[in-house]
Amino acid sequence: MSQPQGPAPALLKIGDFAELVGTNLRTLRYYEELGLIEPAERSAGGFRYYRPTDVNRVHLIRDLQDLGLHLDRIRELVGRRGENETREALAERVRAALRAHDALLEERMNRLESQRGRIREALGKLGACTLCEHSPNPRNNFCEPCACDGSSLPQLLSALF
Repeated sequence: MSQPQGPAPALLKIGDFAELVGTNLRTLRYYEELGLIEPAERSAGGFRYYRPTDVNRVHLIRDLQDLGLHLDRIRELVGRRGENETREALAERVRAALRAHDALLEERMNRLESQRGRIREALGKLGACTLCEHSPNPRNNFCEPCACDGSSLPQLLSALF
């Protein structure tokens, strides 16, 4: 059974592609060298051409980098698209990549929520500081411990005082 073939998508020259994804030619060539992306075609003169859908791939690479993944790990997750890969193998590879991405997002959200908790704690304590007669300075160890209640300052407050 042959697969339906639609019209070939218009390909983007590397410069247009770089502008569309907000990067430079050097980065795209580096991604290609690492096996993260590959041009759909090359001209007789060696110019690279990309599919419009490759924009999504570069955005995914960037998203994973933003989550702290190194490019080697990203390559493991997104890998090269296999020409002879079965539909089942492709689906499983994509499923694994999506699950890994989701786990990274969950981890990042937990870290961010923890940071927000520390901010709320510092803001709460800072509210009490506005009623205090002491002012943080080197002579009172920047109010560490708190002159009012003897407690340690929240980490962020201590860092900022």
